[in-house]
Amino acid sequence: MHTVVERELELRLVLSPERGVPVPARLGYRTDDPYAVHITFHINSDAPVHWTFARDLLVEGVFRPCGSGDVRVWPTKSQGRSVVLMALSSPDGDALLEAPVPQVSAWLERTLRVVPPGTEGGQLGIDAALDELLAR
Repeated sequence: MHTVVERELELRLVLSPERGVPVPARLGYRTDDPYAVHITFHINSDAPVHWTFARDLLVEGVFRPCGSGDVRVWPTKSQGRSVVLMALSSPDGDALLEAPVPQVSAWLERTLRVVPPGTEGGQLGIDAALDELLAR
């Protein structure tokens, strides 16, 4: 049995420093994929947009800039609020999304209680499978 930790929240698609569009989203974490976070964006299209990247990247990005390439995350202030920015790049385009730090942090804390840092491999059963192989 695997555990799922989800949270619905509204992100902001940053179009310019003065302008943004609200984007409903779902943060998802699954113990059967313990290294990753999943974000589903509900935009005005035929299907939602899904992104998956390292949980550690989002955890670190709440405190300091991190990431390179397709996903970069960093904390900042916007209109007096603490937010985390996520810059996502793909062949289909780029997006800069703003998420409220209190909601993201609370959700991340829930994921870290379910699977503490450093114990992700145990969720996958890799150690048990390796022990079984070596015992033969």
